[in-house]
Amino acid sequence: MPLSEDSATWIAVGLALGALVVALAFAVVVLLALRRKAPARAAETSPEGSEARELTRALEEAREEARRARELGDISTSVDLDAVLNRVLETVKGLEGVDAAMVVLPQGRNGGDGEPIFATIGMPTEEAVRQPVAGPPSGQSARAVRIAYSYTREETEEDGKLIRGGVSVPLRDEEGAPIGTLAAFWRGRDREATDRELAHLEQLAGRAGPAIDNARRFREVRQLADHDALTNLHNRRYFHETLARECTRAHRYDRRLALVVFDIDDFKAINDRIGHLAGDAVLAAVAERVQSVVRGADIACRVGGDEFAVILPESTLGDAEQLYRRVQFAVASRALGPFERIYLSAGLAELRGEEDAKTFFERADEALYRAKETGKGRFSAANGLG
Repeated sequence: MPLSEDSATWIAVGLALGALVVALAFAVVVLLALRRKAPARAAETSPEGSEARELTRALEEAREEARRARELGDISTSVDLDAVLNRVLETVKGLEGVDAAMVVLPQGRNGGDGEPIFATIGMPTEEAVRQPVAGPPSGQSARAVRIAYSYTREETEEDGKLIRGGVSVPLRDEEGAPIGTLAAFWRGRDREATDRELAHLEQLAGRAGPAIDNARRFREVRQLADHDALTNLHNRRYFHETLARECTRAHRYDRRLALVVFDIDDFKAINDRIGHLAGDAVLAAVAERVQSVVRGADIACRVGGDEFAVILPESTLGDAEQLYRRVQFAVASRALGPFERIYLSAGLAELRGEEDAKTFFERADEALYRAKETGKGRFSAANGLG
């Protein structure tokens, strides 16, 4: 039914009133919002607002100090040297303005011979070894060493990520003896470390020094426990633990694994001829030549007596044969003490599906005895090849 003229008029009036109510409500909301903002703006310029800002800043500083305290506490929660060094470096790099960090430890607690240990973050090792982080030339102890670099304009324009400066502080053990150096670096612009930054770095070094020293002591003790004192190869216990671990890993990730077990031919006759002390010298010399030809990933061990073994991760039976030939050449190509030639016999094996470490080792060991039955300086593969 079409609407009458009066009905249409009343509907139009109702819609207009509704729109007016909505407009009034919106105006009230805007007015309340403006009233809330006005005191806030006034508070910012009032003494009370200044106090609020100071409280906020103090709260942020307290939170930062609490975070730093947690990081310092975390450094001492591990005795693994790599883990401790990583935590120290991450904490240093987390400091404002720091782009890279480095820890340098002399080889051995008292300096000793050999290359120092470098641990870095934010820079590759080859860049780290070029940084001058030693103490003063006089040899005296210093609170810190500031480092600054100057480049030509062309070098600066070409590479905006050049290290422009740094600061290093000594690391000390619990007795205060120096054990190394902790350094922080920045890139991109010339500046000097502030007193606040230096204080943070010294605080970190004070906590890190004893933690690093303890972790390094633990590593040295563990290495002594894992190594054979005569040959400095890994010992029998370490061999069986590692072989079990590598077998599990190879099965889990479907990787290859090979094993070489060998001993010195006629070693009893060697002992009878020159005595046990001289025989020990022969064992040590053979171990040194073995170590000189194994790959970095291979694990060389003394299993017992004159029997040795090398675990070859991600390797085939062919890789094991090549290693045996390298070892044989290294041992037999040069005279060893009073002997013109010393030969090795070997058993080779490659891990089979679902085979455990015990069975794997027994197959290689049985192949070794088969090789010895055929003569000297020979090898036998556990699958019958060789």
